[in-house]
Amino acid sequence: MNKIVLVINGRGGVGKDTLCSFIAGKYPTMNISAIDPIKKAAAMLGWDGSKDNQSRRFLSDLKLLSVGYNDYPTTYLVKQYSEFLKSEYEVLFLHIREKEEIAHFVESVGGNAGTLLIRRNQGPQSYGNYSDDHVEEYDYDFIYNNDKPLEEARDDFIAYFEEVIACRKCI
Repeated sequence: MNKIVLVINGRGGVGKDTLCSFIAGKYPTMNISAIDPIKKAAAMLGWDGSKDNQSRRFLSDLKLLSVGYNDYPTTYLVKQYSEFLKSEYEVLFLHIREKEEIAHFVESVGGNAGTLLIRRNQGPQSYGNYSDDHVEEYDYDFIYNNDKPLEEARDDFIAYFEEVIACRKCI
């Protein structure tokens, strides 16, 4: 199997982590988020790990400040990507929220990444921050509607993922 790199995105609560875990149960998988280093900095500033709207906005604002200051989120992800290429892992999921940051990462790796949006019928939602409220605005390569009950979602997503692999060799 070729190595597969997918930027994954979707609103909060659509099941991104659960779907990634299904793939990790079948393929050696790395699962990295652009917000991970931002969360570490936020914790040093008193963030307690909450996922309420105020916390989500704080993380979004802190990430955008970091992007403007030294582009650290993309630098971090490109380093993780390089490590992935040298590893035994076959699949890399990169969680990136902002459309500009998705495009910047894909460009930074020479286009060697597909993009995947996860949707779930949740009705309109607003988190009050740029990162969460604009996830639909990117032109994704693939869109998966996570509308199955959990007991059916595993097999359905794995089948969809394998179609993605067949359609696009990301590296």
